Amino acid sequence: MGSNNGKLYGSEGKGSSSISSDISSSTDHTPTKAPKNATPSEGLDSSTRTLSTPSPGLKSSSLSSPALSSNGHDTNSTSSSSSAAASETVAVVHPQPGARTHARVSRGHSPAELLPDGVLLQIFSHLPTNQLCRCARVCRRWYNLAWDPRLWRSVRLAGELLHADRAVRVLTHRLCQDTPNVCLTLETVVVSGCKRLTDRGLHVLAQCCPELRRLEVAGCYNVSNEAVFEVVSQCPNLEHLDLSGCSKVTCISLTEEASLQLSPLHGQQISIHYLDMTDCFCLEDEGLRIIATHCPRLTHLYLRRCTRLSDEALRHLALHCPSIRELSLSDCRLVGDFGLREVARLEGCLRYLSVAHCARITDVGVRYVARYCPKLRYLNARGCEGLTDHGLGHLARSCPKLKSLDVGKCPLVSDAGLEQLALYCGGLRRVSLRACESVTGRGLQALAANCCQLQLLNVQECEVSPEALRFVRRHCRKCVIEHTNPAFY
Repeated sequence: MGSNNGKLYGSEGKGSSSISSDISSSTDHTPTKAPKNATPSEGLDSSTRTLSTPSPGLKSSSLSSPALSSNGHDTNSTSSSSSAAASETVAVVHPQPGARTHARVSRGHSPAELLPDGVLLQIFSHLPTNQLCRCARVCRRWYNLAWDPRLWRSVRLAGELLHADRAVRVLTHRLCQDTPNVCLTLETVVVSGCKRLTDRGLHVLAQCCPELRRLEVAGCYNVSNEAVFEVVSQCPNLEHLDLSGCSKVTCISLTEEASLQLSPLHGQQISIHYLDMTDCFCLEDEGLRIIATHCPRLTHLYLRRCTRLSDEALRHLALHCPSIRELSLSDCRLVGDFGLREVARLEGCLRYLSVAHCARITDVGVRYVARYCPKLRYLNARGCEGLTDHGLGHLARSCPKLKSLDVGKCPLVSDAGLEQLALYCGGLRRVSLRACESVTGRGLQALAANCCQLQLLNVQECEVSPEALRFVRRHCRKCVIEHTNPAFY
């Protein structure tokens, strides 16, 4: 298998058109640094695929597609074949039909030929993209198996230098060969960190992938509203959209043509459930109003560092999106207590809320949320310096199912507030008190004695004694204690 990976077989490679390695080898030559906005769960999924390589032994004189060179320019078949030894190539051709042949065992053949197609497909489904591309170059049989539609429900492209628009066009062209002009298998596309992706690439996805359900373009700052509008209009099943870091995107709506085709009964609704617009700095109140109006099915909404949003925007959000379960407003510094009053109108649906570093929030806003959102499980109020023990008391009494709480850098939170939490929220598992100057060992001991399921406790930059930390360790044996006390080990 190793001897076949770097070349085309026999004289057939001379007359075949090929597509350059700027797509297939991107997993080998692109920087390994992760995108700034990537999440831990954005690793290389074993089910995701980029592109394949030529099937040795397939003559593509009548089936070949236009070639792409490694520098992004079109080339003819002669020039592409002459550089085959210098770089890996891929041929996007339709496999020739023919009867399936059984593997024969002979001297010099790989034992893998004994495996039936079903077993090989199962193996291929666990391979990373670059390995699957290499497998496609082994022989005709492996090439056909590598392009099985079941392996192409999800696609991932990576690399800051990758010609993402060209890669998307070539890939969708190959996947559309069995069903001309439309790809019915592709449901997930992840191109996060591909900074060279533009509206042209999203236009291709919108036109060719109507069954798309998940799209992640985090960090693709060349993407604009126009392309996003087209994707959500042409892909009615789209549920998950990650636009974090796309600073040109200011709202989400249907195109004018799509709006005219909808009946009054359906209105202008978009089926998105998950929307991440972190670091979309140009998003303003009017943009969020349009999003809320067109995306009433939202359940997860992340607006971290959208610094132009104010309390007025949250009024529209609560009015049109009553099913929101997770909401992040971290570093939205214009949001205050009136905004939290509007968020509280989500009532029983809200499970996750982050208002970290929203300095205008005080006990008043927290009391609204605690009173009307009793099923709250997670609250991040780090850096909300107006939060005191009174606010924690309301939260503890009204949200007994609270699991995670971050009140770090809240200097007015003290032992009294922790004792209220320990009394009413026995199921707490994660608590961060970092830089809470008023917290001492008394509050920690109350937490440890009543919250036996505690798994993480952050008391860095807190004045707590080693004895209090040892008390926590004795009562919560599974708890990881993050501290800055050199006397405790």
